[in-house]
This record gives sequence, structure tokens and C-alpha cells, in this order.
Amino acid sequence: MELKKIITIIVLFSFSSLYAEVILPNKNLTPIQVIKIQLEALKNNDDPKLDSGIEQTWLFAHPKNKEVTGPYQRFKLMLYDVHYRILLNHFSHKIDLIYKDKKKHIFGVKIISKEKKQFYYEWHVELGTDKSCKSCWFTSVVSMPRDQGSSI
Repeated sequence: MELKKIITIIVLFSFSSLYAEVILPNKNLTPIQVIKIQLEALKNNDDPKLDSGIEQTWLFAHPKNKEVTGPYQRFKLMLYDVHYRILLNHFSHKIDLIYKDKKKHIFGVKIISKEKKQFYYEWHVELGTDKSCKSCWFTSVVSMPRDQGSSI
């Protein structure tokens, strides 16, 4: 009986520590912090568990985008599509601000894929509101990638 209690405590602790690593949208995060959270999560997509980077990215998807992309499982399939799987477990990224106003920031994102090819995305972050956060920054658009060729 004691062993069952110990195992239960260990399992609960493991789940709570995994959940603690997830960052939820909040009004204290800036647009650059939001994009960095997403890109770092996608770069390390399978750490601490399979597709945890996609889950983290989903949390910062603009509520209007979630209406279009559908539920999380459909969003996940979209990220495994040829255009966006480049982001999964990528080698590195560089972020440049190219436009900003009070409600929207647009960033240019250079990605070096795990195959060492360079791609360019345009990433839009806009103010929005969902059930977890009022007036928070969320990703509203990620363009199709533009192939920039070999990085080396």
C-alpha cells in the first residue's frame, strides 16, 4: 500500500513539473517575448515530451486563428505539413522587427533548418483576448517559408 502512494506522488510530481514549463499568455509578455517563446519551443519540439513545442505554440495562437485552424490536432497536422515542419527541431533562428504599431508587430524570422538550409518567415503578433488572457499578444500570421538556400 505504501509503495502505491509513493508511486502516485512521483507520477503527480512528474506531471506538475512538465506543466510548470509551459508558459501561458499573459499581459506582461511583449511581442518579442511571445515570438521567442514559440520559436524556442519549436526548436526543442520534443523536449520535455513529444510535440511539447507545438503545444506551447498553440497556446500563443491568436484566438481568431484558432477559429480558422480548428482544434489543436488540426493545428498540429498543419505544423507537420511541408511548409511548417521546417520549424520543428530547427537548428537556429534570428528575429528582426520590421514593423510595429500599438496593436500589431511584424517580425522577419530567419530559420536554419536541421538540414542546414535557410528559410525566411514573416511572423505577425497582434493583441487579442482569449479565455486565459485579456489584451495579450498572440501570433496571428506566419507566412509560407521562402527558401534562402544553403546556410553554409
